[in-house]
Amino acid sequence: MRKPIDLRQHLAAALPDLQRDPERLVMTVTGGQIQATAAPKLAWQYAYTLRMIFLDWTLHSDVIMAPLLVWVHQHQNELLANPDKKGIRFDAEYLNTESMDLVVYLDLTERVIAKELAEPLGAMELVHLDDTPPMFMPKREHWTIFIKDEKVAEWDYNMMQPPGSVAPAP
Repeated sequence: MRKPIDLRQHLAAALPDLQRDPERLVMTVTGGQIQATAAPKLAWQYAYTLRMIFLDWTLHSDVIMAPLLVWVHQHQNELLANPDKKGIRFDAEYLNTESMDLVVYLDLTERVIAKELAEPLGAMELVHLDDTPPMFMPKREHWTIFIKDEKVAEWDYNMMQPPGSVAPAP
């Protein structure tokens, strides 16, 4: 599974608090399933819920949600394209008047196909397919988030291959 690593890198690039203290984001995978068919070609899909816990978060939750949704837009677009799907959820525990533990749940999938190699006999290459970005998305974006006129996050995002992307190089 590569999406959790990719998302962590994306959020760390976008959120200065995570750059300073990466341990404030705990990620676990729950409810994992392998979805496969009896087709002659070997292929499967990982389906799971990624649970992200932002510990002792003192900024507004928007600071997390904006870069998270930018990533989802490219890497799991059907969560946004299907309003009936409830694939993005959250819980919050307010620790005091200034901080909370924010838990975000994302229902993710990752497709894998096996390609037979000519040699050695029986060898396969396992290819993780990246989700195709929507056609209307620009190739590059610059994001800045302000809350009450204070800049709280800023990053550049290459839509075709963000830092740490699981997408194959063009």
